[in-house]
Order: sequence, then C-alpha cells, then structure tokens
Amino acid sequence: MRSPKFAFVLSLLLVTALSIVVDALGEEELRAQGDPSNSEFELLSEGNDLSGWKHHGNWKIRDGVISREGSGGSLVFVDRTMPDDFELRFDWKVAEGSNSGVYYRPTQYEYQILDNQKHRDGTNPRTSAASLYFCVQPSRDATNPVGQWNEGRIVCKGSVIQHWLNGVKVVHLDYRDPKWEFHVNLLKQRGGNLEARGANLSLQDHGDPVWYRNIRLRTLSESDPIDLAPVVPAQISEAVRAAEQKKLEGIIHRRLAAKAKP
Repeated sequence: MRSPKFAFVLSLLLVTALSIVVDALGEEELRAQGDPSNSEFELLSEGNDLSGWKHHGNWKIRDGVISREGSGGSLVFVDRTMPDDFELRFDWKVAEGSNSGVYYRPTQYEYQILDNQKHRDGTNPRTSAASLYFCVQPSRDATNPVGQWNEGRIVCKGSVIQHWLNGVKVVHLDYRDPKWEFHVNLLKQRGGNLEARGANLSLQDHGDPVWYRNIRLRTLSESDPIDLAPVVPAQISEAVRAAEQKKLEGIIHRRLAAKAKP
C-alpha cells in the first residue's frame, strides 16, 4: 500500500505537470491571437522621431506618443504600403468631442476614432468608435472614458475584416458572404471598394485633438489562425437609419457635383 506521503508527492507532481501544460497552451494561444510582444510585430511609432511618416508639421511625437497639434492633413506612413493580410495594433485617445480615424486600405477602409458621447457621429453606431465607418457598426460601445487610452486592433485576412476595441472583437465582416450585402453596398455608395489593397497607413486629421501610441504591425501568412467567431452588429433605430440615408444622399450629391465641374 502506498503511504499518504507518496500520494501527496504524486499529486503535487501531477499538479505541476498540469500547470506546465496549461502555461504552454496559454503561450500557444497568445501566439495564435497575435501577442503584441511577439517578435513578428514591427513598432511603427517610438521615441521622438517620425521617420517613415509624412505630414506638414502638424503632428508631433514625444516619448512614443503621437499627437495632432495643428492643421495640415493626415499623418501617413510612407515607408511602405500595408500588406494585404495583416494585424495592426495601436493605442488611441481623444479629447472631448474629438474625431479621427485610422485608414488601412484604399478608399473607405476606416477604423473610426471618436468621442461617442459628444460627437454627433456617436449617435449612429455605424459611425461610432471602432466602426468600419459607414459600413458595419460595432456590437457595442467598448470605449473607455474620454482622456483614457483605448486599445485598438485591426485584423484583415482575405475577405475577413475585424475591428477590436479594448480586447473585445466588435466587428467581424466577411464581405464576400451574401449576408453582408447591405453593408457592402452602403459603403460602395459612399465610394468604398472592399476589394482594394495597397494603401499607406494613415491617421486622419479631422481638426481635433487626438493621440496615438504603440502602433505595431505584423504581416499574416496563410497559415496564421484568426478568430472566426461571428459578431452581431448593434441595433440601429429607424430614426437613425433615416438620418443616415439623408447623409448618404448628401455625400452622393456632392460627389456628382464635383465630377460635373469643368
């Protein structure tokens, strides 16, 4: 018969072994999800130098924090274009009422940056923070209070587009899936082409105070797994839909008028 001491030692060894296995699985999960400390990520913003970025003197970086400090247009990463399949992570915060955006593919691929409470775009989920602007609304408002940092994350692989906010996947779109036809057509009317590739990463200057830091990028290979769990967009009221349609009509009218000018 085994002694109680032997049984205790055996159980301790089993617990230790199980802990090692769990830790290993945890590390593997981090790798699968794209751990931001992973060496595959390249940091695009650090120190006090905006080398590789183009602007007109209206953006500054201090100790790795990028801020907009005057008019002059977007801050554009011109060192190279974005890969077709990628994961982009970044921290962002806004002042009261501020509006900005992260553009990561050509035409209208925008991760909305916004104060949902004070800016008028916050009244429509489809133009609220972390939305695929004027295309897919987030599942919920996961923003932190104004003045606090938020963690943004964009994952693009094939026809799948994901927006994450503060650890929550709030947008999951496969634009070739027929169930998203309404959303795809909505963006198309605004001038967006979801098949477009090869843009320069761009931080929008919308005339408002905004801050970014820890912008890091990795290219996804065909074998890299991504989270394919579905996400249900937030409900939009009929009144908000009507206002959205009116806004869209205005966008189309201005675009046609601009084309008609000699």
